[in-house]
Amino acid sequence: MAQPTTSRPVNPRPSPTNGTARQSRPTRPASPRPAFNIGASISRRLNDPRSILLTGVLLMLVAVGLLIAFVSYLTTGPADQSVVGSALSEPLAESGAETRNWAGLMGAYIAHVFVFRWFGVGALALPIVLLLAGLKLATGAEPFPLRRATIGLLFTALWSSLVIGYFVLVTNSAETASVWSGGIGYEFNSALYSLFGWGSLAFIGFGLFLFLVYFIDIRTIQLPSFSTDFFSRRSSAASDTDADSDTGTETTDQPVAATKPFYAQPEPFIDEEDDDDEPVATPAPASDPVVVQPVQTTESLPTTGVPLTVKSHVEPVTPTEPTELSATPAPTYEPDPFEEDDLVAQHGLYDSTLDLPQYQYPTNELLTEYQNNPRAQVSADELTANKERIENTLRNFGIRIDSIQASIGPTVTLYEIVPAEGVRISKIKSLEDDIALNLAALGIRIIAPMPGMGTIGIEVPNKNREMVSMRSVITSDIFSSSKFELPVVLGKTISNEIYVADLAKMPHLLMAGATGQGKSVGLNVLLTSLIYKKHPSQLKLVLVDPKKVELTLFNKLERHFLAKLPDSDEPIITDTKKVVNTLNSLCIEMDNRYNLLKEAGCRNLKEYNVKFTRRKLNPEKGHRYLPYIVLIIDELADLMMTAGKEVEQPIARLAQLARAIGIHLVVATQRPSVNVITGLIKANFPARLSFKVTSKIDSRTILDTGGAEQLVGMGDMLLSSNSDIIRLQCPFVDTDEIEGLCEFVGNQRGYDDAYALPEFVGDDGGQGEEKDVDLDNRDPMFDEAARLIVIHQQGSTSLIQRKLKLGYNRAGRLIDQLEAARIVGPFEGSKARDVLVLDLQALEEMLKRLKGE
Repeated sequence: MAQPTTSRPVNPRPSPTNGTARQSRPTRPASPRPAFNIGASISRRLNDPRSILLTGVLLMLVAVGLLIAFVSYLTTGPADQSVVGSALSEPLAESGAETRNWAGLMGAYIAHVFVFRWFGVGALALPIVLLLAGLKLATGAEPFPLRRATIGLLFTALWSSLVIGYFVLVTNSAETASVWSGGIGYEFNSALYSLFGWGSLAFIGFGLFLFLVYFIDIRTIQLPSFSTDFFSRRSSAASDTDADSDTGTETTDQPVAATKPFYAQPEPFIDEEDDDDEPVATPAPASDPVVVQPVQTTESLPTTGVPLTVKSHVEPVTPTEPTELSATPAPTYEPDPFEEDDLVAQHGLYDSTLDLPQYQYPTNELLTEYQNNPRAQVSADELTANKERIENTLRNFGIRIDSIQASIGPTVTLYEIVPAEGVRISKIKSLEDDIALNLAALGIRIIAPMPGMGTIGIEVPNKNREMVSMRSVITSDIFSSSKFELPVVLGKTISNEIYVADLAKMPHLLMAGATGQGKSVGLNVLLTSLIYKKHPSQLKLVLVDPKKVELTLFNKLERHFLAKLPDSDEPIITDTKKVVNTLNSLCIEMDNRYNLLKEAGCRNLKEYNVKFTRRKLNPEKGHRYLPYIVLIIDELADLMMTAGKEVEQPIARLAQLARAIGIHLVVATQRPSVNVITGLIKANFPARLSFKVTSKIDSRTILDTGGAEQLVGMGDMLLSSNSDIIRLQCPFVDTDEIEGLCEFVGNQRGYDDAYALPEFVGDDGGQGEEKDVDLDNRDPMFDEAARLIVIHQQGSTSLIQRKLKLGYNRAGRLIDQLEAARIVGPFEGSKARDVLVLDLQALEEMLKRLKGE
């Protein structure tokens, strides 16, 4: 055998070639090993300290980027949903320019998946996991054991999604549900809550207990006596492993590695991967004979994750153990609450605001900020003087009082007195005019007794009143943070508290007031409140203005908030005949909505919209998101004079039935007489608001009690709600402020047209208009519409709109032509028209006859 040269390194695997070959090519191995070389090259590159350092830094950068994207998504997520959905169909430059997420389009998309579809706020745990892993790779620092921290954070992400999803579900906060709870938590709770109700919270709590049992590993508390030594060794080995991982060193084979940076030690990095395969604490090495003893007793081992640990350490000692342990149940995992065909999992919750994703709510700067007049403050001397005058007046008539206190409001000051024992309340109430005379006041109002107070109230107007600006109430916390469905700010109380009511719970409001007392301003305040709080997709306004000048400024909101009849040219309804048609159209809309609620199994509009938002209602069956509709009539007296019963009947019907389906009425009049506010109308308006009226009779008509005639005007009003009378000062909003608000909204992108109310035909049922339909000039889509109607056996305008993607007016003309051709029957109110042709064969013959073939 030839001897190798002294300059050649010794080959640990001798080559089968002779010495001559080795001398001629001393550095190339004679037998190529490509597979081994590729694997070794990859292993060397992965374990290269530079690669480990770069990987760690990259993970930390990704973690920071994800954290920025997730935090930004919590505030900008709803606005970016449309951009994320259309990112693949639009140029990236346009999509990126519209993205509001701080991390750009990619950040918005990743955050949409992790936050909206999966974990909600719990997704914030994922960047922390990556940050800890990158920190360990790059610097060797490990604030917490990486493996345990990863398990804990991932469980926290899932469990927090479940907990938040539960409270989002029970509080019906569907609009922001998936941003906070994520799709996993919301859908899991939806399924679990329908089965167990409140008991589903116990399952979520038990999941936390189950995790803590296995994560903390409390088995050491319940150890059998014969295995104490084993588990003490096992705990010692686990603690040693954790301690070693804290320093990034390996104490058994690499004693020098402790002086090197972590990224220069590939061996511990590989050991950390091996540790990840073991979901329980690392046992002692297999060479230790003590390990073999307790393995035979599988009862002391957990069923989840143990087979891998026992196999890797025990197979060389006991060959039969893998067969025995293979019977151990496999780990069980919680089922995914999403199915592949789940619409919420694929598309998220339905968001009606995405119809106008770029819509901006009005800003506070649109309203004027008025400076309060310092003279409007009631001085202490004035309070003391008024108290003395009240006491002297009562004393002159033999009435003694125990105490008197004052509460200063913007318009009036309330003096509460406690009468002495034996004093009759009616005696004090009869002295109203005498007290007013001694106080030299414009008019006082005595409340005897104060509801629930045990005192008697005397309201005295201030000499210099304070103006309540619209901006001051709009920017208040009580209004800006209101969770009402239809929040309206009505003004300030006597105690200077801002009063915000929910129009959806009133559910209708009747307003009255003499000319120039603030009634029109009150309507503007109510409309301003709704526009500031609601999105155009959530609210529609039907404005009736017989005076033709009060509500004209709101014309600019036509493509955003207004609703009208399909054939109406003006969005503000001023003609009496069109008012009657609009009221009857709203009755048809009410009946249609009730039919939708019946099919959906819901009791009110809120439940229906929540169900539609969760994509549990099929739009192919006519279901759609239903906005609230608020009907505002500025002058009822004029309508009652010109139309009478034609107006009273639909108003009374809407007031009786429309609350549950989200149609609410605000009716105002200058003359609250019994022939205007009839008993039928009055009985269905439990909430009534009165500005100053001319007589006590008018006050009793609107409020069922006197007092409105004693008001001081200029927005001073009384609100009767739930048998309580509250005195308020209405905010002031100027015409310039309304004009600026309407221009701000109207200049934004809106819908193609105003919200179309159902078509209403008079008593002739549409038969009188048949002669106006010319079948010789049929619509180009007449044949297609006819086939569609016959196939579905449903003669409705909405079906033609939806399937053929047509506007309401064209679909209405098509249905008129189909009626003239005897394909569908006449109009029957809220019901769909009857289809007179039963099959396509008969229809084709009819179409041929129409074409003259």
